[in-house]
Amino acid sequence: MDYKQIEQAAAFLENKIGEKPEVGLILGSGLGILAEEVENAIKIPYSDIPGFPVSTVEGHAGQFVFGDLEGIRVAVMQGRFHFYEGYEMKKVTFPVRVMKELGIEKLIVTNAAGGINESYSPGDLMLISDHINNMGTNPLLGPNDKKLGARFPDMSESYSKKLREEAKEVAAQLEIKVQEGVYVGNPGPVYETPAEIKMFRILGGDAVGMSTVPEVIVARHAGMEVLGISCISNMAAGILDQPLSHDEVIETTERVKATFLRYVKELVKAIGL
Repeated sequence: MDYKQIEQAAAFLENKIGEKPEVGLILGSGLGILAEEVENAIKIPYSDIPGFPVSTVEGHAGQFVFGDLEGIRVAVMQGRFHFYEGYEMKKVTFPVRVMKELGIEKLIVTNAAGGINESYSPGDLMLISDHINNMGTNPLLGPNDKKLGARFPDMSESYSKKLREEAKEVAAQLEIKVQEGVYVGNPGPVYETPAEIKMFRILGGDAVGMSTVPEVIVARHAGMEVLGISCISNMAAGILDQPLSHDEVIETTERVKATFLRYVKELVKAIGL
């Protein structure tokens, strides 16, 4: 994915969106409803944008939404791309590069995740404090373009402490209980086995999913500040005596959408000012 392709996609979007966005959001499975809250919305299907892949997963609308959220200019990815869909990592993370090229410095990444920490319950929101990359690859493999970031980026604060503190303050004001923990990124598309979940718990994982990690690595490479939020949509394999399904993920995110919407809208206002 070369710099010229990033410039082309950004130039295409700039011609359509007018005022530049300040905050970027990537919305996970079942959480795309937030994009409907954007005022003065300009919706651009991914299929129209040069170089963009197309989202194929149920619960992902597959479009960029630009506009205003709580008075802050935003770029919202309503649906993301996953490694398990067959895309190369550079394609999965291409939208993050484009957001950076549009001038976005702060990124809120959301996902639906399985709870590994047994003190969590389906419907909990978890601020991501750190991640474990279990995807077996990395989006920065290959030649490094200095224009995009350093060859060896520091990941000691992948998720901004400052933004997490602001997020905790907003949660307290809204009286929303939030967890804080480590997200494990797996390639998918299978759900994990009970033995794998046991391993992740021993390694220090609190939640598990199939996204987020590649996008955050690229965002940090690009010098963006990141806030990550997982919606605990189900308990991971082996914790409850029941099979896992994508339907349950969508069902839970539907149940907590009012809380999620209220929380993220206030977060955008707090970090965008």
